Amino acid sequence: MIGFAVTRIFGVAVTLLVAAAIIFLLLDIMPGDPARFMLGINATEDAVAALRTDLGLDKPTLERFFIWLFGLFQGDLGISFSQREPVTALMLERLQVSLPLALSALFLSTIIGLPIGIIAAQNRGKFGDTSAMILAQIGVAIPNFWFAMLLVLLFAVTWRIFPPGGFVPWGENPAHAARSLVLPAIALALPQAAILARIMRTSLVDIMQADFIRTARAKGLSLNQAVWRHGVRNALLPVLTIMGLQFAFLIAGTIIVENVFYLPGLGRLIFSAISARDLIVVRSSILVLVALVILVMFIVDLTYAWVDPRIRQGGQRDG
Repeated sequence: MIGFAVTRIFGVAVTLLVAAAIIFLLLDIMPGDPARFMLGINATEDAVAALRTDLGLDKPTLERFFIWLFGLFQGDLGISFSQREPVTALMLERLQVSLPLALSALFLSTIIGLPIGIIAAQNRGKFGDTSAMILAQIGVAIPNFWFAMLLVLLFAVTWRIFPPGGFVPWGENPAHAARSLVLPAIALALPQAAILARIMRTSLVDIMQADFIRTARAKGLSLNQAVWRHGVRNALLPVLTIMGLQFAFLIAGTIIVENVFYLPGLGRLIFSAISARDLIVVRSSILVLVALVILVMFIVDLTYAWVDPRIRQGGQRDG
């Protein structure tokens, strides 16, 4: 297991390095001059040149990339062009909103989607299965921002159970901060729960036809006992992959949902930085999001190895 983890850690490091290079170069070749954008079209060439020097934009691309990369290793992501604050401080402040929101949505989608998928598989072809899959199809088809507006209308405007938007810092009122994330987390979780339910149902139906399930039934186990003791764990492998990918969608989905609920998260920071052409904030924020996704996929790989030991031994899992 240790050798498997070390190999995956090396892969994570290489992936992050390649991602950093691609993100930097793609944003660097974008048309337009951030210095002129910040000063306006009436700025003089001398003023633009002075600001470019101040921002370090006059240096060659490769030099700026290595300066940025060296800063990453030191935890220094640079200074925001538009806000004149350290990018690291800005991102840490916004991650206190976006990261709990994404993790809460992932948790909710898991505890909602997996049981529905398992129950649907156990009742394959029956009313419960059909009803669950119809609801799942509706959940997949409806975008999360529509769910967000519906939740605000019901739980914030009509029933006034949760706040309609805004966010109180965790240090001031943790309970109110948590309540502010309930509706956004549900809005993000419901479409992903529908996807998980469909994947879990399909995977478990395939597993239930395997020889070892029939053997377990022949030894006297009921269908439910065979499913829960032997089927669910084997059916989790494709589901874990989807859950890892879902984290990326949840992080990306916060950009829209945070604007609906007016949350000061990383999504709104990226949106405002793009509007102000603050490339260093955009660059660093995207890299952090990529790093979070890669970290989650690394955890998924380790979970794979725990669920099926043959993976860490280099073997192939039989169908």
